[in-house]
Amino acid sequence: MHGRCSLSENGGDETVTRGPAIILVEPQLGENIGMVARAMANFGLADLRLVNPRDGWPSEKARAAASRADHVIDAVRLFDTVEEAISELQFVYATTARPRDSFKPVRGPETAAAELRRRAAEGQGTGILFGRERWGLNNHEVGLADEIVTFPVDPNFASLNIAQAVLLMSYAWQAAGKNGDLAPRFSATEPPPASKEDLFRLFQHLESSLDRAGYFFPEAKREVLTQNLRTMLTKANFSEPEVRTLRGVIKAFDHEARRQGETKDEG
Repeated sequence: MHGRCSLSENGGDETVTRGPAIILVEPQLGENIGMVARAMANFGLADLRLVNPRDGWPSEKARAAASRADHVIDAVRLFDTVEEAISELQFVYATTARPRDSFKPVRGPETAAAELRRRAAEGQGTGILFGRERWGLNNHEVGLADEIVTFPVDPNFASLNIAQAVLLMSYAWQAAGKNGDLAPRFSATEPPPASKEDLFRLFQHLESSLDRAGYFFPEAKREVLTQNLRTMLTKANFSEPEVRTLRGVIKAFDHEARRQGETKDEG
């Protein structure tokens, strides 16, 4: 067979601006391809290339596992050899977990992603090779790449499945473009802080309830106990809703104490 797709069939050099091509060499399971597509879509990558997928293409299992990353699945391109899959690219990484008898530079994902960003900004086409699920890339395929990228995993259990490896590189790619800003995509809404007036009312409410319960005993310790409580409550920096909640809790305890007292009196 010969290459089944050319760059021109997918819009010229448009793929360069969308990040590195993700090239899967002889992937075995459609589900794994779908999970790779999903990982890519999570971090803005879209150029997925397959070299001789074992079960052929298209794959409904891949589409189902992609979890609506249909734009990646629809744009998949097939190739017969690694050489054809990377022919128009200027720079390619090979991923591997094993030391190789090679003098190629070995990078971690962060360094590799920064280099991919730099080259993409210069208009270069870039790609990352990922090997077979069972045994990765062979030496010939690694030899076609410019450099090697590997992940800082536990050496006692260095195996990653293909979707995990793509996810790590896709995340590193996106992080490298944020200039160190890795803030979460969203944050919790900050409730308004309680006013001092609200806090003073909480003090009064709690101290009145504790006084009825006989907490301030002996009387000589009242001032110290009161001050300790107020210091503790002030240090907590309660929000307005939290103060309301605490006052509701105290009110519920007071109500139950009164009910039990009335029941006792009736008995």
